[in-house]
Amino acid sequence: MNPRIFLAISLLALAGCATTPADRIAENRSTFDAWPAEVQAKVRAGQVAVGFTEEQVRVALGDPDRVVTRTTEKGVTMVWAYRHRGSSFGFGFAMAGGSGHAGYGAGVAMSDRPYFNGDALHVVLMEGKVVSVERTGK
Repeated sequence: MNPRIFLAISLLALAGCATTPADRIAENRSTFDAWPAEVQAKVRAGQVAVGFTEEQVRVALGDPDRVVTRTTEKGVTMVWAYRHRGSSFGFGFAMAGGSGHAGYGAGVAMSDRPYFNGDALHVVLMEGKVVSVERTGK
């Protein structure tokens, strides 16, 4: 395969791996347009706040990485946990030749592994509304 074609295909595949708030807003345009301006601004920035609905959180942050149900004397809450969304990216290209032949190779690697243990963000919901947002350090 031509190395340039391989590179183009690899980059296109990587571009489609992650959704952004803009992508999720486009998928939920009519709902998004009905939200107050201050909610829209936070969602565009990929942020959430106390009082947000589950739908607003999903548009701002995407689906949680895991969900924990917590039962206390105050009631039942759901904790939506999000890992650090940053990723690492690597690219390599090699060329070799001999006896009138040439060989090419390229590789692309991407990891979504967090750079610290645990979650980056907990969004705590009760009765479908955010009651707290807990962030961890970098």
